[in-house]
Amino acid sequence: MTHAARFSLKDKVALVIGGSSGIGREIALGYQEAGARVAVLGKTPRKVDEVEDLLRKADPRAMGYAEDVTDLARLKSVIDEVAETSGRLDVLVNSQGVTLIQPSEDFTPEQYDFVVNTNLKSVFFACLEAGRHMLAQGEGAIINIGSVASLIGLQKSTPYTMSKHGVLGLTRTLGAEWATRGVRVNAIAPGFFLTELNREKMSPERKANAVRRTPMGRFGELKELVGAAVFLASPAASYVTGEIICVDGGYLAAGL
Repeated sequence: MTHAARFSLKDKVALVIGGSSGIGREIALGYQEAGARVAVLGKTPRKVDEVEDLLRKADPRAMGYAEDVTDLARLKSVIDEVAETSGRLDVLVNSQGVTLIQPSEDFTPEQYDFVVNTNLKSVFFACLEAGRHMLAQGEGAIINIGSVASLIGLQKSTPYTMSKHGVLGLTRTLGAEWATRGVRVNAIAPGFFLTELNREKMSPERKANAVRRTPMGRFGELKELVGAAVFLASPAASYVTGEIICVDGGYLAAGL
């Protein structure tokens, strides 16, 4: 196999959850460029339609689904439909996520559930449902989108940080558990990227502090996450599982 082929996703079937906006949208488009047949799952019908239309210009087999990922029955139904329609499911990306920024003592049970059910519970069950198909076919790759908050504490983002720590624990556990059965599970930890998720929620002071603490001195661009996502889904990462790749401009390496 050539080096180019090792980084190709040709003939792979990939489902990107959270693929209608932000990080997930960029990965979905990048996967198609790398040769994959792509399905996206998002919450907002208009956004799903927009991405599906873009994907179908290059591949009429592209699929789009508008569902709430916290509805576990619907989540399972979409995963099963993608696998059955395509004949297989090779790659799952869990890019769904929400956040709230406020003092920890102000969080309500409802707000906690809102964040954790999306960021962790739905990721866990998406891994399991996609994993059943991958385990049955003897191969597959799951890429979970974590955060620098998977590895450190972020003030005023307690449920978010807890959920992202959980995503890392899930990734390491399934990566080890399924290693001998052909299914690799890895994660990407983005640093500070401005998306619809956080652009309005981050105060000017919080944005300035993030840039100040990032050695590259800027926010990341979404396209800069695609390479790691393609690598982890590709044959080039055939001996990589249970790992987290930080794409953070040096944020976690910097220390004080």
